[in-house]
Amino acid sequence: MLRAAAVIAGKDLRLLLAGGQGMVQALLLGLLLVFLFSLSAPAGVRPEPQAAAAIFWLASAFALVLIFNALYALEEEAGARQGLILAPIATQAVWLGKAAAGGLCLLVCQLVFAPAAVVFLGQDHLGGGLLGPLSLLAVDFGLAVLGSLLGALAQGAAARESLLSVVLFPLLAPVLLAGIRTMSAVLTPGPAEDVGAWLGLAGAFDALFAGAGLILFPHVYGGE
Repeated sequence: MLRAAAVIAGKDLRLLLAGGQGMVQALLLGLLLVFLFSLSAPAGVRPEPQAAAAIFWLASAFALVLIFNALYALEEEAGARQGLILAPIATQAVWLGKAAAGGLCLLVCQLVFAPAAVVFLGQDHLGGGLLGPLSLLAVDFGLAVLGSLLGALAQGAAARESLLSVVLFPLLAPVLLAGIRTMSAVLTPGPAEDVGAWLGLAGAFDALFAGAGLILFPHVYGGE
């Protein structure tokens, strides 16, 4: 299953980057959100670190929706979904491959959002050592595996195009909250408090989302 997932992830990355539409839209939307929130602060007032962290993860969440809509639209536009379903591989390999491709694309977007948030939102402290990368990976894992599961629901009729965001955001709330609290600790001078508990919460929901994907994806993607 891992080999098939790697092949699917490579195929999706090539197609997505060749077209560029999904990635460009995700990057532009995230940067626009960061810029608009920076304009909402009064002149000379620096947003609090927790507000800056919330804006960063909000931009990441909206980028996630665009990325997984684009990834699952690849087979819909080419009429290749049935081919993946009938291929002699575990259906979960499609979920895992698209989760890997979407997670990598999201990480690339965040490498642009992070410096933009620091500059436009006036954050002058970056600490925490490995806390920032660790929290980023922990939260991104949950975003990717759940986005890959629910992305299959968002395809089909035009009336269902907004389904992914409607279903995804409430389920991601605990993971996003953990990301906001840990990221605000990175941007705040002084010792971090309760970071371990928030990382544990993110890890628990990561495991829950991964288990749900393994069990439910064949039924969601195959229409069983």
